Amino acid sequence: MSDDQTTSFWTPSISRAAGPVYLAIADALQADIRAGRLATGTRLPPQRALAEALGIDFTTVTRAYAEARKRGLVEGRIGQGTYVSQGRAAPPQRPKPMPSGLVDMSMNLPPRFDDEALTARMWQGISGLETSDGLDLLLHYQQPGGAARDREAGAEWLASRLPDIGPERILVCPGAQGALLAITRMLTAPGDTVCAETLTYPGFPSVAAHSRLTVAGVETDGSGLIPEAFEQICASRRPKALYCNPTLSNPTTITLPLSRRKAILDIAARYDVAVIEDDAYGALPMQPVAPLAALAPERVYHIAGLAKCLSPALRIAYLAVPDLRAATRLAGVIRATAAMASPLSAAIASQWIEDGTAEAVLTAIRRETKARQAIAAELLPAADLLADPEAFHAWLRLSPAWSRGEFTARLRSAGIGVVASDAFAVGPAPEAVRLGLGVAEDREHLRQSLGIVADLLAETPAASAIVI
Repeated sequence: MSDDQTTSFWTPSISRAAGPVYLAIADALQADIRAGRLATGTRLPPQRALAEALGIDFTTVTRAYAEARKRGLVEGRIGQGTYVSQGRAAPPQRPKPMPSGLVDMSMNLPPRFDDEALTARMWQGISGLETSDGLDLLLHYQQPGGAARDREAGAEWLASRLPDIGPERILVCPGAQGALLAITRMLTAPGDTVCAETLTYPGFPSVAAHSRLTVAGVETDGSGLIPEAFEQICASRRPKALYCNPTLSNPTTITLPLSRRKAILDIAARYDVAVIEDDAYGALPMQPVAPLAALAPERVYHIAGLAKCLSPALRIAYLAVPDLRAATRLAGVIRATAAMASPLSAAIASQWIEDGTAEAVLTAIRRETKARQAIAAELLPAADLLADPEAFHAWLRLSPAWSRGEFTARLRSAGIGVVASDAFAVGPAPEAVRLGLGVAEDREHLRQSLGIVADLLAETPAASAIVI
């Protein structure tokens, strides 16, 4: 490339709602370089010209170019301008595979979003830890409940749902499963009874089994956990704790209404039952129902994992506890079972929360989730589908012709994985399966896969048999 290579006029596409504008410009520049739209040696527009084109202040563009230089994306040449750095050519782009319609929907992951600038921003937040924290982050142990900065970030993340929470009541845990293990170990002893909905997240019965606890299933209906059924178990079996997933429940996507939340907490108070609130999907709704921990903070242990609303790779969950005594005891359990959450993962989460990246990622996940639920609503029969536009999973009830085992086996032979209801059932399992809508690489993959599910659902087992 010659030194005088120019663009016709590079104008980034930025979102003013995603954080500081200067960072959005730097993120867009990084994304365009990585995508090959800006080649090495390309001269960027003069700062004043770009400011006028975007309708922003000149100093904002100056900060953006300075940020880009700090990242090693651009270099200034005296008397010539600003150029894409010779050392930062865009990496080769691997061609995306053609949609095959085959996908494993057994995992429940947040959907992939197509936003190169936001992706670049996420990686920049990670690389920025090198200069802000250095070797202290990599070579030091931390407190079992998390460093002060990470607990403060957790309180900030939860502030919209738990406005009265402070960092002293936040523990940083090695994922939601690590938080569940710590809470059950603290609250129960082998042989105790704990409660959970009859269709519940499989991780809790697993923890209960390892802790030698008995799980009593609480009946549910179309609105979720039934308070009267919970009270019957409280009166007859005296459980030590109730585990529930009240917002966008896994697997049914049901959100427990406020009236039932209050009734359940009243029953728990009368029978002195601790409540474990797994709020894995609590950040997704735009207008969430008040968490149980906001209604009865003295009784509820609130788990806010980041796997479903930010990144499964971080394995970080914020645990809000009733008081300092509980925090101290739980920190001891975390030390005994896991030593601590990964300091590197916690630092990444804190960085993203502090600089606004986490909120931008959450917005992107919400947008993609809504689009994918629309595809499911279009292709699958409404009478059989239990779903919510803000959840990236769905519960599919099967017609009397199908058993869940035969249906899942037939889909597996077509290369599609789903989870039968047995994995979630505390007691008898209904004829139903859970679909994870987020695993598909893109909407086209999801559309083709759900089309296969719909076609199979419309047939009888005999009509679709392939055994000869």
